[in-house]
Amino acid sequence: MRQNALMFEFQVESRDGRARVAQFHTPRGTVTTPMFMPVGTQGTVKGVSPQELLDISSQMILANTYHLMLRPGEGLVKAHGGLPGFTAYPGPFLTDSGGFQVMSLGHMRKITEEGVVFKSHVDGRMVDLSPERSVEVQEALGADVIMAFDECPPFPAEREYIGSSLERTVRWLERCLTVKSRPEQALFAIVQGGIHLDLRERSLELTLPFHTPGLAIGGLAVGESKEEMYPAVAFTAQRLPDDRPRYLMGVGHPEDLVAGIALGVDMFDCVYPTRTGRFGYALTHDGRLNMNSSAPRSELGPIDPECDCYACRHYSRAYLAHLVRAEEMLGPRMLSLHNLRYLHRLVEEARQAISAGALQSWATTWARRYFKGSIPDWFSQAIETGARPL
Repeated sequence: MRQNALMFEFQVESRDGRARVAQFHTPRGTVTTPMFMPVGTQGTVKGVSPQELLDISSQMILANTYHLMLRPGEGLVKAHGGLPGFTAYPGPFLTDSGGFQVMSLGHMRKITEEGVVFKSHVDGRMVDLSPERSVEVQEALGADVIMAFDECPPFPAEREYIGSSLERTVRWLERCLTVKSRPEQALFAIVQGGIHLDLRERSLELTLPFHTPGLAIGGLAVGESKEEMYPAVAFTAQRLPDDRPRYLMGVGHPEDLVAGIALGVDMFDCVYPTRTGRFGYALTHDGRLNMNSSAPRSELGPIDPECDCYACRHYSRAYLAHLVRAEEMLGPRMLSLHNLRYLHRLVEEARQAISAGALQSWATTWARRYFKGSIPDWFSQAIETGARPL
């Protein structure tokens, strides 16, 4: 069941405790980890052009199987040569399998052993999505990395349900691998188990023998507290193979990236930076800046003098605050662009700290500023855990 390992070689270059810097080779280019992936659910990162994504050093974009299957349909994307031709973003893509929608569309779906039947949010028709169908769609979309179809339980959920769900996810993984036919795509397995460490252990025990070229930590950031999430991340990440990328799904708050990197995670994605931008917030090392508040309306400096994005190089806080209040499209566009660049800069700084053997001190200094002096215990514990080698 091994996939083409050479095509997706993962080379660790630096380590500091559990954190590492690595090169992940894909058919459309090599990416450096740790990295954050902007989310282009429907084939576009909201409000940000492909060229702008390249300008801010985006390395890999995430797109969603469920949404693109419904609209415009994977056949049209395939006719463009896959996602790069369809979207004009030339770099690597990762596609989510649709498993997250199993949870998020709970009121519109029915789960069976065969798969999931959804009521389309687009036109109301009933849609079948099975492991086989998920792989079929992802192969048509042509992403470099595709995800196994999984069941992501909601939070909270009964322990018994989480246990049976993770075993179904493993059975679905085997079915995904059976029908996968394109060697130029890497299929990542997903480890489930919620916040229960013994269930995480069971999921690992069942999943690791499939030897997929990368593995994801799923079922977190779905409503649990940070105090509950990060022990599960630490427990899972330290048991994943060292020679393959580790992907923490759906996580993108700045503090979560820093803590996750310390615990050995390589890849992250989240709608948070663009969604936050559309709501009028900017991310900075000093915390989140509310452009709807009164303070930025008269400030002549940029959002962040340390940032090199287009918004920070050309516009003042006062101008962007004006755009937000006037509901001009350029405002949320520029805030989204800035927020993405902020997260890219954040992981770049983390990579530099890892290479210098100084991640713990860098993370602590960053957190003291970001949290305004009062660092949460869950964050400190994650950094301290990450500082201990495996």
